[in-house]
Amino acid sequence: MIRPSQQNRVNTEDSLGLGIEAAVVIALFFGAGYGLDRLFGTTPLFMVGFSILGAIGLFAKFKYRYEDRMDEHEANRVAARQNSVNKSKAA
Repeated sequence: MIRPSQQNRVNTEDSLGLGIEAAVVIALFFGAGYGLDRLFGTTPLFMVGFSILGAIGLFAKFKYRYEDRMDEHEANRVAARQNSVNKSKAA
């Protein structure tokens, strides 16, 4: 069986970890909101509000993490280009 090179593989541990993290955070915020709603006898106001707050927080975290990774990739790309230019000048 031919296996994809290391560069072409998807980092499944990272993707799986992010998915589990998202599910747990949403469940915790949902549960906290549900508990507050039962405690105060309100409609699902806290449950919906906390769920939305958790989702917004996750979105922001994933966005900033993605931007950091793209900045790192861009820096590596620029460094590789500089190395190839320097090698061609030296030759």
